Amino acid sequence: MSRLLLTLVLSTLLAGCHRATFEDSVLQKSDVKYRVGPLSNDVWERRGFADNDLAFVERGDTGRVIATNATCRDHDDPSLQVLTKHLLMGFTERQDLGQRTFTLDDREALRSRYVAKLDGVPVSLELVVVKKDNCVFDFSYVAPVGAADARMADFERLFQGFHAERQR
Repeated sequence: MSRLLLTLVLSTLLAGCHRATFEDSVLQKSDVKYRVGPLSNDVWERRGFADNDLAFVERGDTGRVIATNATCRDHDDPSLQVLTKHLLMGFTERQDLGQRTFTLDDREALRSRYVAKLDGVPVSLELVVVKKDNCVFDFSYVAPVGAADARMADFERLFQGFHAERQR
Protein backbone atom coordinates (compact mmCIF):
# COMPACT_ATOMS: atom_id res chain seq x y z
CA MET A 1 0.00 0.00 0.00
CA SER A 2 2.76 2.48 0.85
CA ARG A 3 4.48 1.78 -2.48
CA LEU A 4 1.27 2.71 -4.34
CA LEU A 5 0.96 5.92 -2.33
CA LEU A 6 4.61 6.82 -3.04
CA THR A 7 4.09 6.19 -6.77
CA LEU A 8 1.00 8.41 -6.80
CA VAL A 9 2.79 11.23 -4.95
CA LEU A 10 5.84 11.06 -7.24
CA SER A 11 3.62 11.01 -10.35
CA THR A 12 1.75 14.08 -9.13
CA LEU A 13 4.96 15.95 -8.36
CA LEU A 14 6.51 15.09 -11.71
CA ALA A 15 3.37 16.14 -13.57
CA GLY A 16 3.52 19.51 -11.81
CA CYS A 17 7.18 19.94 -12.83
CA HIS A 18 6.45 19.28 -16.50
CA ARG A 19 6.45 22.87 -17.67
CA ALA A 20 7.20 22.69 -21.37
CA THR A 21 8.63 20.52 -24.11
CA PHE A 22 10.67 21.68 -27.09
CA GLU A 23 11.16 19.39 -30.04
CA ASP A 24 11.61 20.03 -33.78
CA SER A 25 11.34 23.81 -33.20
CA VAL A 26 7.94 23.41 -31.49
CA LEU A 27 7.39 24.48 -27.89
CA GLN A 28 4.41 23.03 -26.08
CA LYS A 29 3.21 23.85 -22.59
CA SER A 30 -0.15 23.44 -20.87
CA ASP A 31 -1.99 26.30 -22.57
CA VAL A 32 -0.18 26.92 -25.84
CA LYS A 33 1.80 25.30 -28.60
CA TYR A 34 3.97 27.31 -30.97
CA ARG A 35 6.67 26.90 -33.57
CA VAL A 36 9.73 29.08 -34.04
CA GLY A 37 12.26 29.14 -36.83
CA PRO A 38 15.28 26.87 -36.35
CA LEU A 39 18.62 27.98 -34.96
CA SER A 40 21.89 26.20 -35.69
CA ASN A 41 23.04 23.97 -32.83
CA ASP A 42 26.60 24.68 -33.96
CA VAL A 43 26.09 28.37 -33.17
CA TRP A 44 23.42 28.48 -30.45
CA GLU A 45 23.10 26.51 -27.22
CA ARG A 46 19.75 26.24 -25.45
CA ARG A 47 19.80 27.43 -21.85
CA GLY A 48 17.22 27.86 -19.13
CA PHE A 49 16.53 31.48 -18.19
CA ALA A 50 13.85 32.57 -15.74
CA ASP A 51 10.62 33.87 -17.28
CA ASN A 52 11.43 32.52 -20.77
CA ASP A 53 10.08 29.49 -22.56
CA LEU A 54 13.21 29.32 -24.69
CA ALA A 55 16.61 30.96 -24.39
CA PHE A 56 19.63 30.44 -26.60
CA VAL A 57 23.15 31.67 -25.92
CA GLU A 58 25.66 31.96 -28.73
CA ARG A 59 28.55 29.57 -28.25
CA GLY A 60 31.92 31.16 -27.62
CA ASP A 61 30.95 33.61 -24.89
CA THR A 62 29.97 36.40 -27.31
CA GLY A 63 27.29 37.89 -25.05
CA ARG A 64 24.50 37.31 -27.59
CA VAL A 65 21.22 35.83 -26.31
CA ILE A 66 17.94 35.08 -28.07
CA ALA A 67 14.84 34.36 -25.98
CA THR A 68 11.12 33.85 -26.45
CA ASN A 69 8.13 33.50 -24.18
CA ALA A 70 4.36 33.04 -24.34
CA THR A 71 1.94 34.29 -21.69
CA CYS A 72 -1.66 33.17 -22.01
CA ARG A 73 -3.03 34.11 -18.59
CA ASP A 74 -3.23 37.18 -16.36
CA HIS A 75 -2.11 39.74 -18.93
CA ASP A 76 -5.36 41.67 -19.60
CA ASP A 77 -5.15 43.24 -23.07
CA PRO A 78 -2.26 45.73 -23.12
CA SER A 79 -1.08 47.42 -26.30
CA LEU A 80 1.99 46.19 -28.13
CA GLN A 81 3.80 49.33 -26.92
CA VAL A 82 2.99 48.53 -23.28
CA LEU A 83 4.11 44.92 -23.76
CA THR A 84 7.41 46.16 -25.18
CA LYS A 85 7.92 48.41 -22.15
CA HIS A 86 7.49 45.36 -19.91
CA LEU A 87 10.38 43.68 -21.74
CA LEU A 88 12.56 46.71 -20.96
CA MET A 89 12.18 46.40 -17.20
CA GLY A 90 15.59 46.07 -15.57
CA PHE A 91 17.35 47.99 -18.33
CA THR A 92 18.53 51.55 -17.66
CA GLU A 93 19.48 54.51 -19.85
CA ARG A 94 17.21 53.23 -22.62
CA GLN A 95 17.47 54.87 -26.02
CA ASP A 96 14.65 54.14 -28.46
CA LEU A 97 16.17 53.61 -31.92
CA GLY A 98 12.86 52.98 -33.65
CA GLN A 99 9.78 50.83 -33.90
CA ARG A 100 7.72 49.44 -36.74
CA THR A 101 4.64 47.29 -37.08
CA PHE A 102 4.46 44.29 -39.39
CA THR A 103 2.43 41.11 -39.78
CA LEU A 104 3.54 37.97 -37.97
CA ASP A 105 1.45 34.79 -38.08
CA ASP A 106 -1.51 36.80 -39.45
CA ARG A 107 -1.43 39.32 -36.57
CA GLU A 108 -0.03 42.80 -36.11
CA ALA A 109 3.35 42.70 -34.37
CA LEU A 110 5.65 45.43 -33.10
CA ARG A 111 9.41 45.33 -33.61
CA SER A 112 11.52 47.69 -31.51
CA ARG A 113 15.22 48.48 -31.33
CA TYR A 114 16.94 49.93 -28.27
CA VAL A 115 20.33 50.58 -26.81
CA ALA A 116 20.29 50.34 -23.03
CA LYS A 117 22.36 49.31 -20.07
CA LEU A 118 22.04 46.09 -18.12
CA ASP A 119 23.92 46.21 -14.83
CA GLY A 120 25.84 49.18 -16.23
CA VAL A 121 26.90 47.35 -19.42
CA PRO A 122 25.67 48.80 -22.75
CA VAL A 123 23.67 46.34 -24.87
CA SER A 124 21.67 46.36 -28.09
CA LEU A 125 18.10 45.08 -27.85
CA GLU A 126 15.84 43.88 -30.64
CA LEU A 127 12.32 43.10 -29.39
CA VAL A 128 9.24 41.69 -31.11
CA VAL A 129 5.80 41.36 -29.50
CA VAL A 130 2.60 39.92 -30.92
CA LYS A 131 -0.79 38.90 -29.51
CA LYS A 132 -2.71 35.93 -30.82
CA ASP A 133 -5.56 33.80 -29.46
CA ASN A 134 -5.49 35.45 -26.02
CA CYS A 135 -1.73 34.91 -25.68
CA VAL A 136 1.16 37.35 -25.73
CA PHE A 137 4.33 36.20 -27.49
CA ASP A 138 7.61 38.03 -27.18
CA PHE A 139 10.98 37.55 -28.84
CA SER A 140 14.16 39.22 -27.58
CA TYR A 141 17.68 39.50 -28.93
CA VAL A 142 20.36 40.98 -26.68
CA ALA A 143 23.90 41.61 -27.90
CA PRO A 144 26.87 43.78 -27.00
CA VAL A 145 26.62 47.22 -28.60
CA GLY A 146 28.06 47.05 -32.11
CA ALA A 147 27.82 43.24 -32.28
CA ALA A 148 24.10 42.69 -32.95
CA ASP A 149 24.19 42.66 -36.75
CA ALA A 150 26.43 39.59 -36.90
CA ARG A 151 23.56 37.33 -35.73
CA MET A 152 20.49 39.45 -36.55
CA ALA A 153 19.56 37.03 -39.36
CA ASP A 154 19.35 34.21 -36.79
CA PHE A 155 16.96 36.23 -34.65
CA GLU A 156 14.85 37.10 -37.69
CA ARG A 157 14.73 33.44 -38.75
CA LEU A 158 13.54 32.49 -35.25
CA PHE A 159 10.62 34.92 -35.04
CA GLN A 160 9.72 34.80 -38.75
CA GLY A 161 9.19 31.04 -38.31
CA PHE A 162 6.66 31.69 -35.54
CA HIS A 163 3.27 30.03 -35.71
CA ALA A 164 0.94 29.68 -32.71
CA GLU A 165 -1.68 27.04 -32.07
CA ARG A 166 -3.91 27.45 -29.04
CA GLN A 167 -4.26 24.30 -26.95
CA ARG A 168 -7.76 22.98 -26.43
